[in-house]
Amino acid sequence: MADNAAPMPPEQPAMPSLADLQHWTAVFGRAQQMLMEHGFAFPGEKPTEAAAAPTAATPALPGWVDPFALAQASADFWTDSFKLWQRFVDPAHAEPYVEPDEQARDRRFKAPQWHEQPVFDFIRQSYLLASQHLMKSVDAFEGIDERQKERLRFLTRGFVDAMSPSNFPITNPLVLERIVETRGENLLKGLQNLLSDMARGQVTHSDAAAFEIGRNIATTPGKVIKRTELYELIHYEPTTEKVLATPIVIFPPWINRFYILDLTADKSLIRWAVEQGLSVFVVSWRSADASMKDVRWDDYVLRGQIDAIDTVRELLDVPAVHAVGYCVAGTTLAATLALLTARGEADKVASATFFTAQVDFSKAGELSLFVDDDQLELIRSLSAEGFLDGRVMAATFNLLRGRELIWNYVTSNYLLGEDAPPFDLLHWNADVTNLPATWHLSYLTDLYRDNRLVQPGSLSIDHTPLDLTTVKTPSYVQAGREDHIAPAESVWRITHHFTGPLRFVLAGSGHIAGVVNPPSAGKYQYWRNDAPGVASLEDFVAGAREVKGSWWPDWIEWLRGIDNEEVPATGARIPGEGKLRALGPAPGEYVLKR
Repeated sequence: MADNAAPMPPEQPAMPSLADLQHWTAVFGRAQQMLMEHGFAFPGEKPTEAAAAPTAATPALPGWVDPFALAQASADFWTDSFKLWQRFVDPAHAEPYVEPDEQARDRRFKAPQWHEQPVFDFIRQSYLLASQHLMKSVDAFEGIDERQKERLRFLTRGFVDAMSPSNFPITNPLVLERIVETRGENLLKGLQNLLSDMARGQVTHSDAAAFEIGRNIATTPGKVIKRTELYELIHYEPTTEKVLATPIVIFPPWINRFYILDLTADKSLIRWAVEQGLSVFVVSWRSADASMKDVRWDDYVLRGQIDAIDTVRELLDVPAVHAVGYCVAGTTLAATLALLTARGEADKVASATFFTAQVDFSKAGELSLFVDDDQLELIRSLSAEGFLDGRVMAATFNLLRGRELIWNYVTSNYLLGEDAPPFDLLHWNADVTNLPATWHLSYLTDLYRDNRLVQPGSLSIDHTPLDLTTVKTPSYVQAGREDHIAPAESVWRITHHFTGPLRFVLAGSGHIAGVVNPPSAGKYQYWRNDAPGVASLEDFVAGAREVKGSWWPDWIEWLRGIDNEEVPATGARIPGEGKLRALGPAPGEYVLKR
């Protein structure tokens, strides 16, 4: 009887309950309400001015294409696509395949769902295949110079990163699981995060409430002993009975806040330098406003670096200081040294240290792709009030690492609805400063576009022509192996221009982590090559000796090798006890101004 029974009809999916319908209606209603509160319009409604504003035109692609190269690229793509399809539908007869290490290690797809679920594994591999061939297709464009081709590669990579399946809810298995688990609440939380970021003009990278300047970052004890319209000078309290006779003056970049060198206590280069027995002074630059619209590079040299150097020399009654310049402040320090040399005052600086600083911009990397007439005009229009909003620069730097600093947070913050975790370095990265318009435009044109600093006599400060080849100040030059802002090859080129004793150190990691790498962390490594006459970075690396850990001890040893004389840490060596009285505690006022 059972064998002759009619087959059971397939089970029908359960109808959603009234409670389910009410819940999802409420979810969509709350999403619509959030969008309306932020000025977005729906069908039949008039959009707000902000929503209706036209977007910038997309640049046209070059018109010259090698048809044979393009045809070959297309054929290769379809061949590889067929092999991929065969691996999924007929694995027994497919060619053996070992996924490349770089592809297998892609952090966007590290979750097991991307590999264990066939649909999403196919989506993942299809995307990676298409991305690989799209990047290769750039080489099919002929008749354009290498700079244009590099820009095309950059734009293509940006497009490829944006189109990752991890960035879309329907193609991301983790997001789909989260939608089911939270019944859509993650999308509402993500929408709330997105609208909040849009309102403040920045992607959130770190929990803003987790850090407070002076409480758990920028806490090294010290005093502000001088304040000008351009900077505050901070003198840090010694923690040793004796200190080096020659003090150190640190010039951080004014593109960000100085406390990148004074993050949490265990990551602070400033605190560590104090503990090594140095008299440490740090310049905290003022964030630009309309009153600084006419500030030029001359001002950062004369009223900034030279003024601070002379202030410390006079305060401590010493003939010279050790000067440190980080990034753009290092570029400026090179100009300062050239000016002092031309004036016959080179002995005011006993040594110069450069953290990821460029002087020769012929190999300046991807940032140079943003410097052309159209981009300069755009920057000019954005600086109409006399300064460039720091969020514009932050967005530019984020674009250089879009996968990590943009799309990673699109997935976590907006799609998964997660809150950004506390991260001191990324908190600092979001604490932007405004830039004086006049200085910024001249920096881009004179250095990034025209590379004039390495052309003897091409640039002048205070009516004095600059020539870097005259600089004989002992110099310590640090570069980051993975630096995307100041590429190691570009930093290396300072060795082609300075003519004094110089130690070049190549540190592991990039523009920030390569500098902020305390010995206690036990991370990364650095390379030294003391052989004479090393002609190129490639030759330097080929003959270099790798040293595990931080380069900071090597730097202190180098400083003490120049002058190891010590003096008691008394009198003017105590902040506020000399001719300059304390104006307030570190980290000062300028670091708090937005």
